[in-house]
Amino acid sequence: MTTTRRLYHHDSYQRGFEATVVAVTTWKGQPAVALDQTAFYPEAGGQLGDRGTLGGVAVVDTQEDEATILHLLAGEAPAVGSTVAGELDWARRRQHMAQHTAQHLLSGALLDRAAAPTASARLGESSLTIDVARDRIPELELVAAEDLANDLIDDDLGIRAWFPEPAELAAMKLRRDPKVTANIRIVAIGDFDLSPCGGTHCARTSQLGSIRITSSERYKGMTRVTFTTARRGRTELFARELVLRGLASQFSCAPAEVPAAIDKLRRVADASNAELTALRGRLANVVIEQLAGTGPVIAALPGDAELLRSVGAKLVTGGRDAILCASDPEGTTVLMFRAAGSTLDCGALWKQLAARLGGKGGGRADRAEGRLAAPVEDWAGLISELSR
Repeated sequence: MTTTRRLYHHDSYQRGFEATVVAVTTWKGQPAVALDQTAFYPEAGGQLGDRGTLGGVAVVDTQEDEATILHLLAGEAPAVGSTVAGELDWARRRQHMAQHTAQHLLSGALLDRAAAPTASARLGESSLTIDVARDRIPELELVAAEDLANDLIDDDLGIRAWFPEPAELAAMKLRRDPKVTANIRIVAIGDFDLSPCGGTHCARTSQLGSIRITSSERYKGMTRVTFTTARRGRTELFARELVLRGLASQFSCAPAEVPAAIDKLRRVADASNAELTALRGRLANVVIEQLAGTGPVIAALPGDAELLRSVGAKLVTGGRDAILCASDPEGTTVLMFRAAGSTLDCGALWKQLAARLGGKGGGRADRAEGRLAAPVEDWAGLISELSR
């Protein structure tokens, strides 16, 4: 293996190139080739590897083996010594450049507005996150950091990446220390942020469009900030806007009025639930009156699981076992309660029922609950048969 010349260090916008194959190998069982030079960025520094094609063969990932960049292929590898044409999946690279630049910008803003230095970052397929070394960041400080980052985007700052001479590097005030001791590459976002980085970046901050913090949470004594930007951010924003418009249409209101409409619906639902609970309690009392007597109650009732729970709880309080069900065309809801001093094993009885009719549920000796796969016509007869 030889050192691969990294074309992206000098031009992140180079989409195509030609190179010579210097080695054919594998990476975790996947065919791979090394080239004398490449514009493909390997997974590193939180940024995913590039994809594209080499000589018409799909490059499904790019990885780094020390100083050598490996291009993982989905087809036959070209021969050593051959010249191949490489082409990046530009839409993917373009988004990765924006994500990485946005991470630098937001990391600088979090340090500036929230005194939260970045510990690590991950620019993944499904989420973009920055872990900062501060616990419990107030929402107002996160908003201030986001506002600063977007102000700098609006300012259209130039972005420069280069390998400074040692004397120039020594005079720089970097946001974080380099992870390497030689060939240190610096990425500068205007005069706002100076960071050592080997990744790919945009040419100007305006190319990000915007940065949006979508969530924050405590993570291992730090705070994990999730954000989005560029095309990915637009896609997520547009998807949410479609959902909002759909809700507005259903509520027959303007999009901005959806929260108020939902709040009104919630109040109506709460009132209805309270009324339903009261009615269910009254119905349970009526049912209890019809089940007057002593000893276990084995009954099929009209209603739902909540009614069965209410009736069962009242029966148990009165010192009576309750073996209750409510059937519908799709199956049977079962609840069993054991009163104090009883020898009824609810869990064992449920297992017998489930074995006979099929179903899901379970419980302990004093209580069991589940759903049988079929309606039951003769509940008392079935329980009597199983209890013999």
